[in-house]
Amino acid sequence: MNKLQDTGLLVARILMPILFIVAGYGKMGDAYAGTQQYMQAMGVPGFFLPLTILLEFGGGLAILFGFLTRTTALFTAGFTILTALIFHTNFAEGVNQLMFMKNLTIAGGFIVLAVAGPGAFSIDRLLGKKW
Repeated sequence: MNKLQDTGLLVARILMPILFIVAGYGKMGDAYAGTQQYMQAMGVPGFFLPLTILLEFGGGLAILFGFLTRTTALFTAGFTILTALIFHTNFAEGVNQLMFMKNLTIAGGFIVLAVAGPGAFSIDRLLGKKW
């Protein structure tokens, strides 16, 4: 890859996981119980919350640093599509339609990252891995 592509992938890897890192971190504190109750109210067992935090926070950091990038990006894309289908299909509430489309857009970005890879400025590149 050339430096422009590598720089673009680095910028994407910095911007894309911000939402996930912040959301995952926020679920670790006082919001844990409330998030678990909300998940259960939407038909998702509360025991999935630790996995959600791991994917959002841990996966977000992995994307940021370019570690296990392709695999993490695919899992994050799948997670984002699932959350759109589970939590944002009540289009009678105006914001849900926008949130649904936002999730699909984010998933598309993660799929592009999975295909393109992390670029030169990544832990994956240092390790010589193409996860």
